[in-house]
Amino acid sequence: MTSSTEATDLMGWLDRQQSPMLDLLERIVNIDSGSYDHEGVDAVGQAIEAHLDQRGIDTEIIPRPEAAFCLAAKVAGPERGAKGHLLLMGHRDTVFSKGEAARRPFRVEGEKAYGPGVADMKCGLVMNCFVAEAFHRFGGHSHPIRLLFTSDEEIGSPSSKAVIEAMARGAAFVFNSEPGRPNGNIVTGRKGAWFSTLEVHGIAAHSGAAHQHGASAIRALCRKIEALEALTDYETGITANVGLIEGGQSANTVPPFAKASIDIRYRSAVDLPAIDAAVRAIAERTDVERTRAEVRKPVVFPPLEATAANQALFARYVAASADLGLAVEGEYSGGAADSGFTSALGIPTLCAVGPIGERGHQPEEAVYIESLVPRAKAVAATILGLGKD
Repeated sequence: MTSSTEATDLMGWLDRQQSPMLDLLERIVNIDSGSYDHEGVDAVGQAIEAHLDQRGIDTEIIPRPEAAFCLAAKVAGPERGAKGHLLLMGHRDTVFSKGEAARRPFRVEGEKAYGPGVADMKCGLVMNCFVAEAFHRFGGHSHPIRLLFTSDEEIGSPSSKAVIEAMARGAAFVFNSEPGRPNGNIVTGRKGAWFSTLEVHGIAAHSGAAHQHGASAIRALCRKIEALEALTDYETGITANVGLIEGGQSANTVPPFAKASIDIRYRSAVDLPAIDAAVRAIAERTDVERTRAEVRKPVVFPPLEATAANQALFARYVAASADLGLAVEGEYSGGAADSGFTSALGIPTLCAVGPIGERGHQPEEAVYIESLVPRAKAVAATILGLGKD
């Protein structure tokens, strides 16, 4: 168990790590790792694995079918430590296409560092590595510390979900290192997300010579899109968005196929069955004769809800941050994240404890350099406090 002297040394060591943290951040930001670029996401994992292995921290690659691997790591505690491990999480994938890192590689300008995925969320991965190393160097912790670096959060974690839930079971606390808000806050509540694809099948026909024999999948889809977006209810916090459509064969053919990508956000898990039923009812109704539609199996993020356990962990984080001179509040986000999976299991979870970032998913995405060390120390200080129970 970390002694008071070791705790002081641990925090002092973190104080000196800004430059090495930036070095690792530059290395992984300059690797393309869009969610569907499995080779690139694996390459980021290999860079992190090498970094941890060089520091004597045990790592494990967890293969995933038809996806990039997940990477786990562990800092051992005493043989008879506290019940339950601590889990530090983060995802390696980004929303950017291959070639983006070459077009705008990592750079530092003034107080910020820029590059694809620098805030969301490669800076959080770096922070987790250095928090883990700090405890590895200075006596471990009464709770064993485990790290998980997943591969497909930006598309709903369809492959990583099972790994997240398996590693979270038995955990005492979870810290998800999504970027801190620009005002320094962390996230104490998130909406859930329901993602799916609606496919409509019609009948092809020549648009001039045999128009009456066709059945337009595009026309049917348009009517269904109107119904889908009408599910939006700002009072209950439900928003429905069709963000991508495609279909048709040619301009002079009655379209035999069309599909739409759907994103529905919701505040509470109790809303999910009604959302699912509403979408399926829209799919099943006939909007254009001789067309049919089907909904693909949805990918679902549970919401991060303000449970008593989550609020208690938040209070610990706020107190630990205050001791470091950091004023932190909690805020709500409409964005979903992997923290919803762990919170849904009843495990105390905090989200967005990573370094402070801004403009995620945009070309101007940036992280505030001077937040790297303080945010790492805030997580470390919270963990140290958990060892005093």
